[in-house]
Amino acid sequence: MATIAILGTGMAAYGAVSRLQSEGIDAVVFDKNHHPGGHTASFRRGAGFVFDEGPHVSFTTNERVRQMLAENVGGEFQTIDARVNNHWRGHWIKHPAQCNLHGLPVELVVSILEDFIAARDKKLQHAANYADWLVASFGRTFAETFPMQYGLKYHTTTADNMSTTWLGPRPSRPELGEALRGALTPDTPEFHYVDQFRYPSRGGFVSYLEPFFRRAELRLGREVVRVDPHAKCLHFRDGGVEPFDALVSSIPLPKLVPMIDGTPNDVLDAAQQLACSTCVVVNIGLAREDVSPAHWSYFYDEDFFFTRLSFPHMLSPGNVPPGHGSIQAEVYYSNKYRPLDRPPEQCIEPVIADLKRCGLLREDEKILMAEARLIPYANVIFDHDRESALPVVSGYLDSLGIATCGRYGEWGYHWTDESFVSGENAAQRVLDMHRDR
Repeated sequence: MATIAILGTGMAAYGAVSRLQSEGIDAVVFDKNHHPGGHTASFRRGAGFVFDEGPHVSFTTNERVRQMLAENVGGEFQTIDARVNNHWRGHWIKHPAQCNLHGLPVELVVSILEDFIAARDKKLQHAANYADWLVASFGRTFAETFPMQYGLKYHTTTADNMSTTWLGPRPSRPELGEALRGALTPDTPEFHYVDQFRYPSRGGFVSYLEPFFRRAELRLGREVVRVDPHAKCLHFRDGGVEPFDALVSSIPLPKLVPMIDGTPNDVLDAAQQLACSTCVVVNIGLAREDVSPAHWSYFYDEDFFFTRLSFPHMLSPGNVPPGHGSIQAEVYYSNKYRPLDRPPEQCIEPVIADLKRCGLLREDEKILMAEARLIPYANVIFDHDRESALPVVSGYLDSLGIATCGRYGEWGYHWTDESFVSGENAAQRVLDMHRDR
């Protein structure tokens, strides 16, 4: 194979690079950005603050991937026991909320437990949507008070408009004893699908990928605007044209499909039905490190501007100057359900106001830096349109021999290890196709 082109430079793309290089095959890797890393990029801001493009940690149980990532940073990483909490109407609650109701209003706790016990006595049937699954799993009071409210902020659509195909280990249904213990006492064990994670000691999450950047033929600042699958050429915004013998893409499907010459209308329509959230992250640097006891926090109330907070300085001391702290706030929108209604920088002020309202920032807080960054593709929205549209799009790309990978290439809920393996699998499909010829 003369030329294998890979579109994107994130975790999935370098899974493909790794698999090809293991066969002695080099690929040409293109990215529209002038920095590598894709969704796993990290940025240095102000006087030594490092922020990732959205919160990233590695908690894979895949030992092969764990070892590879560890080797990529020369064994220099932090191993951290995760601490997670929730904020609801002025109450700070351990995570998950369903196992930590202690301290909430008594009538609410009683109603939640009554509903939960009644739901527990029923066999969990196949749920037609996420809302039905939540009610069947936790009872209506808890479902409507907590996960449905959070989900609306995070996914930008209602739970009854979502399927259950994305759930995996989240959210977990507790045993009755766990729910009762968490209602009666604050002394409960840590209980989360992420109990421990790793994070690079220096340089942010993108450090896990840097060895691949050095080994790959990397071409940055090259934005693909047209794909000719018959002439096997990529056309770029700068006017350049590059041939390929095989193509691996981690580009988001709604963006990739319209670029392809001759795409049928039904495939174009299906691609536009695939929904994802857009995220504005607001990054804040502080002159102190005693900001929060948690590594990340979930916010349920509709009137809080942000949905989730994370604290990069708690992931690694290399993310801030000594003695400093940092906050990353996530605010979610989507073109399909909640269009972005302001320039990203106008999210900074309401984020700071609500950080003061919940007590994480002091009224006279010295803020050393604050910025807003737009992430156009944040999380796949598993609405009902996805279930019918995705097979149409994937089938068309398969027919062209275009191997897609990653969260946005497979339009799934991929974590770090899953994205990397997705890229490896895409490279393997390319190898298999050409060996069969």
